[in-house]
Amino acid sequence: MLTGLAAPTTATAAEPATPTVEERRLDGAAPQEILRRSGFDAVAPDFARALDGAHSYAQARRAVVREGTELWRRAVERAQGRGPAAGDLSRDDDRPLYWARLGMTRELRTWQPEFELSGEQRARLLDEVERTSRGQTAIRYPHGKGVKRILVTGFDPFTLDRDIRISNPSGATALALDGTVIETADGPARIETAVFPVRWRDFTEGTVERALRPYLPKVDLFTTVSQGRVGRFDIERTNGAWRGGFGDNENIGRTETVPVTDPASQPQWTSTTLPYAEIVAADTGRFPVYDNTSVTEIPAGGTAPVVRPEGPTPGSTARAGGGGDYLSNEIAYRATLLRDRLGLHEKLPGGHVHTPVLQFGAGNTTEVTDPDFVRNRLDIIDQVRSIVTVAISATERTRG
Repeated sequence: MLTGLAAPTTATAAEPATPTVEERRLDGAAPQEILRRSGFDAVAPDFARALDGAHSYAQARRAVVREGTELWRRAVERAQGRGPAAGDLSRDDDRPLYWARLGMTRELRTWQPEFELSGEQRARLLDEVERTSRGQTAIRYPHGKGVKRILVTGFDPFTLDRDIRISNPSGATALALDGTVIETADGPARIETAVFPVRWRDFTEGTVERALRPYLPKVDLFTTVSQGRVGRFDIERTNGAWRGGFGDNENIGRTETVPVTDPASQPQWTSTTLPYAEIVAADTGRFPVYDNTSVTEIPAGGTAPVVRPEGPTPGSTARAGGGGDYLSNEIAYRATLLRDRLGLHEKLPGGHVHTPVLQFGAGNTTEVTDPDFVRNRLDIIDQVRSIVTVAISATERTRG
């Protein structure tokens, strides 16, 4: 990801919306194979039946919340080895959740209920599917002071027109770590996770801030995670307030300053407060981990972008953070800006981790999985877990 929940608001029961670009990819052979080989191929048909059983908007909303929540729970349990392993696809795979969710939103977008459904109501139902099936409404921490609280986010697969088989290791990591506990020198730490779409307009509409704002004041550490460069992890030191225009999962690009509330007080740059030196120095796994300080800026008084390996200079205008100018940089920017606007910069360690690109085995250009692909994803998941453990442990030592 180096390089919005909007739905048509005029649809009625008589005028269902057409499937989105993202939803239309569902008909491809690879998505259908992934759904079939994971046992998630029944999710959309079951959801359609639940919708057809609704005789009012209130009943439809209850069905949507129930089914979306169940999809997230089922995906997490599958990833963590609980319950029956339907199909022969590796349990660590994030793609069944992605494609099953799109099946649900397509059913809802094209649904023609027996009662009048306004465009605004349909949009609210679509929003409920997105939030519940992404774990954004299922974040739960234990009460009391005996357990540290960690928040980790991931992303959907992306660049699907380049290769529709793509998996995103950050989404797989979110499924694998959700609700898990890691042991530190100061006791246990509970990880809660959520997944975000690769769509500019969701970010414009504030999906990141809405999901994270209730929890940042309560957690001890957070990190947004996305797929980055080949063969390496990066701890991104600086995030920039710029969108570079690369197409999202709906083939829409945006080239502009990152749109946020109160733009008059918007900084061009935000910075990590993760303990990057300790993370880089630790042995966390087979991939090297870098403290990435480079950005691209327009210097104060200048007109042309310049790469700054050591970070931004005073008064400069952002053109790319360490994590680039796509949505991975933007989630890092938005999350750390929210941290700062909540007055938590000096108190809350948080930032962005870029994972290695998840690669298929040599020569595999058609199969949806292979042993190297699974091994690479498992190794990335394990290394993110190790990085988070190092980060929370280092934070405890510093506070101690």
